[in-house]
Amino acid sequence: MSEDPVQADAAPAPGAASEALSRARAVARAKGLIPGRPGPRPRKDVPGGGTSAREATGGRDPRLLGDQLSEFVHERGWEAEVSVGAVVGRWPVIVGEEVAAHCHPVEFVEGVLTVRAESTAWATQLRLLSSTLLTRLAGEVGEGVVSDVRVVGPSAPSWSRGALRATDGRGPRDTYG
Repeated sequence: MSEDPVQADAAPAPGAASEALSRARAVARAKGLIPGRPGPRPRKDVPGGGTSAREATGGRDPRLLGDQLSEFVHERGWEAEVSVGAVVGRWPVIVGEEVAAHCHPVEFVEGVLTVRAESTAWATQLRLLSSTLLTRLAGEVGEGVVSDVRVVGPSAPSWSRGALRATDGRGPRDTYG
């Protein structure tokens, strides 16, 4: 009979640890297991052998990343924010290439999607199309996720510079005549 290579190299340790190790080796030898090799896999064609590897190991097998992320988002209640984030990423597909070239979503806070237009003319046009835009968004992310679309025009430059400012007077307009 061949000697166990692991047992031949290791010096016997006194006490309960060595007894437990020798019992574990004896059980493994009785099952036909060889050290360093994986055990037999359950067979699908045998009744009772069709359990998945995940069930056999107590649910410790790796899972798909998409499933893990979906569960993570669901546990924290971030479904609405993630779906609106997908809208931001697919903005040109949702509103069309021409409209997307002149506006972009800026933020999503408590059901209100803020969209910034590049000119006041485009801001006016988007305000007129806001009901159509809400309908498309409801189709993309679900009903009630986006409750309102707030359209803002381009931001004007700030004329105030430095820490000291004059509070009286007309401000920057007085330099233009």
